[in-house]
Amino acid sequence: MPAKVDFARLSLMDTLDLATLIEVEAVKRYELFVEQLGSATDAGAFFQSMIVNESKHADELAERRGTLFGQTPPRVKLDDLFDVEAPEVGSTYRNMSELRACQVALRAEKKAHEFYDRALRHVTEPEVRALFEELRDEEAEHVRMVEAIIAKLPPSAKLDLEDEDDTATRMGY
Repeated sequence: MPAKVDFARLSLMDTLDLATLIEVEAVKRYELFVEQLGSATDAGAFFQSMIVNESKHADELAERRGTLFGQTPPRVKLDDLFDVEAPEVGSTYRNMSELRACQVALRAEKKAHEFYDRALRHVTEPEVRALFEELRDEEAEHVRMVEAIIAKLPPSAKLDLEDEDDTATRMGY
């Protein structure tokens, strides 16, 4: 994880807001993967289930944040997310292969686990601490699940998906 995130300087509210951004970004990433790959493959089915899972995480974090801080405007911004969990710029692209999508997901889930693990060293509020412990453990499970899917992928999963327009052009349509 980049050293730019200094948990000792983040307030509890900032940490909760950053965690919420992590989960919202994950939902959007998995929605993109399902849109591109469908949900008929093991990876696609996993991505579909992760939309529900990560949405639940975002809701739990937002609820805890609302309880503790009400409508106080967030101070963290979307750009801060790239130091924590979001895939590197350019790592996702249209028609990426199933393997590539899984590799992006694996790196992001590892970064999310590390975020919660590092944040826990600075979170003292008992209910937030318990939530972060649960989320950290779930991120570790997500890592294991993606690794298992990657291990089962067929060789064809390495190939980027063809764009229908490219295929039609090659066939003279």
